[in-house]
Amino acid sequence: MARTIAKDHADKRRAILGKAAKFFADNGYDRSSMSQLAGACGVSKALIYHYYDSKDALLFDIVQTHLSSLLETLCAVDQTGPDSESNLRATIRAILLAYRDADAEHQVQTEAMKSLPAAQREVLAGLQRQMIGIVSDALVAVTPDVYAARPESLRPVTMSLFGMINWFYMWHRPGKGISREEYADLVGDLVLRGVTTSPTS
Repeated sequence: MARTIAKDHADKRRAILGKAAKFFADNGYDRSSMSQLAGACGVSKALIYHYYDSKDALLFDIVQTHLSSLLETLCAVDQTGPDSESNLRATIRAILLAYRDADAEHQVQTEAMKSLPAAQREVLAGLQRQMIGIVSDALVAVTPDVYAARPESLRPVTMSLFGMINWFYMWHRPGKGISREEYADLVGDLVLRGVTTSPTS
């Protein structure tokens, strides 16, 4: 007979994912064991293995859940706003605000995703490609003529935008200096002032 799933299964899984992401971010994925992780989560090793049969499976779920949530956030941004610049700014802000409580997950994605098997990395890369496509489309909408003339410049600009956003967690300290919202506006200013000028030949 199939094993029944407890009513709080999803809640326990989410709690494990959050604590595991923080543990991996603080201690390094390669240096972390399932026994150490169980202690950090305040549960038994057997319970961890009840949800995940390996450390790789846990890492994959952390990153897939994180990227899927980000993709949902991006898909929900209204791209039919008053003008294309406002839409791009809304996209940038949405990403930064989605990262607000996910710095550990983002760090694990950045540093540990390479440890996963190729098939799992490809699944995650597919989610990343969808997000990159959404941001690229928002950039093209601002200055379509620029990217029609220099299509090879679109990916570098898109990845530069992600670079400014993705490393925010490395230097930002909550309550000190610029806020996420203010930084989103700053990134928008930097990108828009660049993309409204034709790329250098």
